[in-house]
Amino acid sequence: MSRGYDEITSFLGEWGPFQRAIFFLLSSSIIPNGFNGLSVVFLADTPSHWCHIPTNANISVQWRNVSIPLEEVNGELQYSKCKRYSLGVIRNLSAMNYLPGVDVNVTEIKQERCLDGWEYSQETYISTIVTQWDLVCSNDWKIPLTSSVFYLGVLCGSFISGQLSDRYGRKLVLFGTMAVQTCFSVIQVFAPNWGAFCVLFFIVGMGQISNYVAAFVLGTEILGKSARVLYSTLGVCLFFAIGYMLLPLFAFCIRDWRMLQLALSVPGFLYIPLWWFIPESPRWLLSQGRLEEAEEILQEAARKNGIAAPTRIFEPGEVSDWASKRKQSHSILDLLRTKNICTMTIMFFAVWMTVSVGYFALSLNTPNLHGDPYLNCFFSAATEVPAYVVAWLLLRWFPRRYSMSATLFLGGVLLFFIHLVPPSLTMVSTALEMVGKFGITAAFSIVYVYTAEVYPTVVRNMAVGACSMGSRLGSIISPYFIYLGTYDKYLPYILMGSLTILSGVLILLIPESFRVPMPETINEMQIIKGLKPKMSSYNLQSPAEAE
Repeated sequence: MSRGYDEITSFLGEWGPFQRAIFFLLSSSIIPNGFNGLSVVFLADTPSHWCHIPTNANISVQWRNVSIPLEEVNGELQYSKCKRYSLGVIRNLSAMNYLPGVDVNVTEIKQERCLDGWEYSQETYISTIVTQWDLVCSNDWKIPLTSSVFYLGVLCGSFISGQLSDRYGRKLVLFGTMAVQTCFSVIQVFAPNWGAFCVLFFIVGMGQISNYVAAFVLGTEILGKSARVLYSTLGVCLFFAIGYMLLPLFAFCIRDWRMLQLALSVPGFLYIPLWWFIPESPRWLLSQGRLEEAEEILQEAARKNGIAAPTRIFEPGEVSDWASKRKQSHSILDLLRTKNICTMTIMFFAVWMTVSVGYFALSLNTPNLHGDPYLNCFFSAATEVPAYVVAWLLLRWFPRRYSMSATLFLGGVLLFFIHLVPPSLTMVSTALEMVGKFGITAAFSIVYVYTAEVYPTVVRNMAVGACSMGSRLGSIISPYFIYLGTYDKYLPYILMGSLTILSGVLILLIPESFRVPMPETINEMQIIKGLKPKMSSYNLQSPAEAE
């Protein structure tokens, strides 16, 4: 019987200098993803604005002071952002020396659009892409579309990243896509218009997810079992959160969007030296028949760990066995072949989408919260650190189904009840949103592991990839949940809270995987609650066998 890869490489140990270096170097490569992935929070924020009244309009100071009408927004009177009183009428009244509010009832004057553009408050930002290209009023639909274009790039990148890394290697794709993300982020600084900015943002999104996936796969393939779990649940996630927490610091210090974009891009060049410290995945090299290169990497790892490696690590027969296993024919249609696996795929897809909508919508919403947008963004990022730690503890000690349902209920209930908080208690609403995000972030971390454990080995990668497509679609539509807040500030919370609670109920129907051996074939999959096992082309097991 041929030995498994983990058994053959067990002589390296689990946590030597080599493993520690790989763990921290690959985890650190995720940091730029944290601030680039959510940079749109500050790049595309909308500051206070109003219609521009030209200095040569030939109107008196009194008329200039009342030229912008007042509107009631969420129970408060505010200056209109998209209308002004007709400048021609005001000019005539001013020329006749009529006084506003004395000789003329100003509210009866005809209103018009901001024909001369807008003025923007520079209290928070010197400039954003909104102020640069006037993405307000009739053009405000471009703001959520900007974020969606980025996440559409993420969706497309997730399609090709796996195929690229399988064909060209994990290391080459990792550094190649980091270069794409960094270089095109720099080019964005010089975008001449909104359309060009979005095209470049799409490419940045493709690079961002591709290098994230490549780093994730490379780490899980190089590290041993115990370090692999720590890396995939805490390493990658915590370093993403660190990058996210750095974003408001950058934005606070740099208030101009072009300079901010440049500052967020430059750190990517600091990772160039890692090329000489991070090796290719020995597993991938073996799958390509490059036995000598794989052994050379493992020999070097043994040397760094101070361990004497065997003269011959792999036997040719073992490599052949692994190659033949990789050739088993399974397609994505296998995820829909039987009623059980089809239902499970649809349920997981829906849960992934809901969790993603909640996570990204709450992350993008921080500038709209009461208080300082930089502090709000930092607190939103900081809540992820305890969320990932709690998720890791739950994964170690508690059943997946109840852990995920509890975190989803926590997030959903708190978000749903935000609309019941009196408008004067803004700090309470913000606190509820932060704790709600804590629950959704923890659920996001758990769902990766839960999905991988429920599906059998023969379709596991395809299943996780297919279900995560729900996450990508959720991120694409999430900006429009925030956009709904322009019509009713509580509507996004009611929708997100309801959907998250529904997902918490739905997840209880999926079989438990905690301390249950992971299935190897579709025959061995557990049955969803409420579904009767039925014989199929895969000969699903009987109820007795399922128990």
